[in-house]
Amino acid sequence: MNLDDLRQLWLHLQYNLVSIIICSAILVFGLTVYIMTRPRPVYLVDYSCYRPPDHLKAPYGRFLEHSRLTGDFDESSLEFQRKILERSGLGEETYVPKAMHSIPPTPSMAAAREEAEEVMFGALDTLFRNTNVSPKDIGILVVNCSLFNPTPSLSAMIVNKYKLRGNIRSFNLGGMGCSAGVIAVDLAKDLLQVHRNTYAVVVSTENITQNWYFGNNKSMLIPNCLFRVGGSAVLLSNKSNDRRRAKYKLIHVVRTHRGADDKAFRCVYQEQDDAGKTGVSLSKDLMAIAGGALKTNITTLGPLVLPISEQLLFFTTLVVKKLFNASVKPYIPDFKLAFDHFCIHAGGRAVIDELEKNLQLLPIHVEASRMSLHRFGNTSSSSIWYELAYIEAKGRIRNRNRIWQIAFGSGFKCNSAVWQALQNVKPSSNGPWEDCIDKYPVKISS
Repeated sequence: MNLDDLRQLWLHLQYNLVSIIICSAILVFGLTVYIMTRPRPVYLVDYSCYRPPDHLKAPYGRFLEHSRLTGDFDESSLEFQRKILERSGLGEETYVPKAMHSIPPTPSMAAAREEAEEVMFGALDTLFRNTNVSPKDIGILVVNCSLFNPTPSLSAMIVNKYKLRGNIRSFNLGGMGCSAGVIAVDLAKDLLQVHRNTYAVVVSTENITQNWYFGNNKSMLIPNCLFRVGGSAVLLSNKSNDRRRAKYKLIHVVRTHRGADDKAFRCVYQEQDDAGKTGVSLSKDLMAIAGGALKTNITTLGPLVLPISEQLLFFTTLVVKKLFNASVKPYIPDFKLAFDHFCIHAGGRAVIDELEKNLQLLPIHVEASRMSLHRFGNTSSSSIWYELAYIEAKGRIRNRNRIWQIAFGSGFKCNSAVWQALQNVKPSSNGPWEDCIDKYPVKISS
């Protein structure tokens, strides 16, 4: 445009005030709609993991001796537990609740409440201290615990302890297994899209006291050998001014549910054995079902995170297989190109081995999962946070690094959360690895 064109445009606008007002109104309305409806970023300000006291440690010898002294297990079951422990990947410093250290054990309701309070309040005290956030500022509270759901709820216990405000949106998720931590984050994310300028706290834990199995069904004895005391508390925010101090930004959450399949539904199942003793049985098909759920999950996640080159390779092999019925192995995308760090749920040694093989990961990518399993055992839905704390304690997370948290749970579910680091992340005070990170990684015997 030249000067004459600009002059003519100005004269035209002078005599078309109505057009200007209408166009301006449309522009303002469009911008308002965009600002109001666009997804609000969700920031992870900080998180904490509970570190139980040393007197709750359960070395192999003490664990097996206590199991023998209870008188509930026959020799075959005791030998089975010994073999599971030796191959489990757990170390000598994992923790079991106080009730399980008594002879005989005292799995009462009061003891279960005490375990829940120590874990949840311990994690929350550290979180509030590290972030300088007042409990009164929390607008959303989501608690997940699969097997212990008393009345009043665990979320109500937290509201009562910290005197949270009366209009808090609190939720208590039960029975959703080891992947419930990602589900709780997803729920908090959705709530933060609706409620402006607020904080959300997600508490993930599991309760062992009332869910210890005292029978001789071997499929129900495995959880006794793997599950240990642990819990985490995560502070999320949608406040724009929290971006400066936040550690991570939530990028994606992808959830997969295979509950429509009967085998998948029953592969992790709480029931009574023939003697009427309650426990959680693990199916022999568990790893195959987990593999199927993982495949479905990464099929959805892949297009969101993988570079175009990997997507094209995957699509090409799929088309060749479909059109020509060729015996072509399905192409496994290289997720190392999409993520810098992996937090695989420390459900057990077999779970980590299977994902390392299926995703073609290197030993360093599963180091955090193996070391968390060794140091803390299977802490259920909170295990992915102990793993992230391990990577932070090692000083490996750099600005813009991407982290993939992936967890499996009863139902059967496979859930993923993708985070992006907003800074070179340093470990927070009073972390679970604070006094022992220099000892790791340790060599785990096969």
